[in-house]
Amino acid sequence: MTLAAATELAAATNENLANISNTLIYSSMAVYTLAFFAYIAEWLLGSRSKVGRTAAALTPAKAGKAAAPAVTVKKGGSTAVLERPKVVVRATAGQRDVPDGPGAHGGDAQGDLYGRIAISLTVLAFLIEFGGVLARALSVQRAPWGNMYEFNITFSTVAVGVYLSLLALKKNVRWLGLFLITTVLLDLGLAVTVLYTASDQLVPALHSYWLYIHVSTAIFCGAVFYVGAVSTLLYLFKDSYENKLANGGTPGRFANSVLDRLPASASLDKFSYRVNAAVFPLWTFTIIAGAIWAGDAWGRYWGWDPKETWSFITWVAYACYLHARATAGWKGRKAAYLALIAFGCWLFNYYGVNIFVSGKHSYAGV
Repeated sequence: MTLAAATELAAATNENLANISNTLIYSSMAVYTLAFFAYIAEWLLGSRSKVGRTAAALTPAKAGKAAAPAVTVKKGGSTAVLERPKVVVRATAGQRDVPDGPGAHGGDAQGDLYGRIAISLTVLAFLIEFGGVLARALSVQRAPWGNMYEFNITFSTVAVGVYLSLLALKKNVRWLGLFLITTVLLDLGLAVTVLYTASDQLVPALHSYWLYIHVSTAIFCGAVFYVGAVSTLLYLFKDSYENKLANGGTPGRFANSVLDRLPASASLDKFSYRVNAAVFPLWTFTIIAGAIWAGDAWGRYWGWDPKETWSFITWVAYACYLHARATAGWKGRKAAYLALIAFGCWLFNYYGVNIFVSGKHSYAGV
């Protein structure tokens, strides 16, 4: 290598910015840890006296009484007004009309304070991590998606960004916070240890504007699929909890204090379906964009490379879920299992293909 070439290569990677990026990523992990403990405090210190709505709503269905409810008589001048209390029963389609829980804070001021602190720390950690991703990009003057380490730190940043965006849109998703931050810390821990790759230039196949289009949409889709998977998993737990109450069972203290604070199972089911359905067209575009890029880079649009194959398997799995979810006989738990299988396919495509399978996408840096 000539002196001029060596100088050009050294200039292509700004080590100072790369070190700043690493420092920011570690700093974000520290702040995420503080946010994790704040979310724990929100769940532990939130009032338990505010919960019990699910049990109260399912009591009439559990008792199975056919008699009319008690009638309250109010006098309005010379006219007696009869007021019948509202009775919550099972819907005809098998869904329960159960009110949403009060949230992690349990509806009290102390729990809400810790929740607000947790969200503030999450915002701060998100900004620090975003700075780390940006510094990584500037250190090599390219998109920070050239290997698994960069993909991981970007993915966790986008996942937190999706969560904060939903909060900004006044969506009741604070119950996601603890589960999100727990997995973000695991993701970043894996990134800075097993998957870490020094800042470097791209392999020739990745020098394309399609890197910005294809990989960015894949990261965003994965973040939204993750939110849908968490809500689906929580739906299964909440549905089992409601079933136990409806059948006269007595859930344990953990279920009463945690699961009763979550939204109703019907709300979680609807939320996960809407999230997955909203991002599925973008995942379709991601696969098409990847095929177009493959045609430019390798001279063929589709070659059944492991990454291409599992991307398509993931697409088929989510398509089956959406079709099943829209069919009356597959609503509820059956469709939820399909959704988790589909997300499992995405996870294998994300980690398994890059780490354990060799192919044209084996430039992940591990």
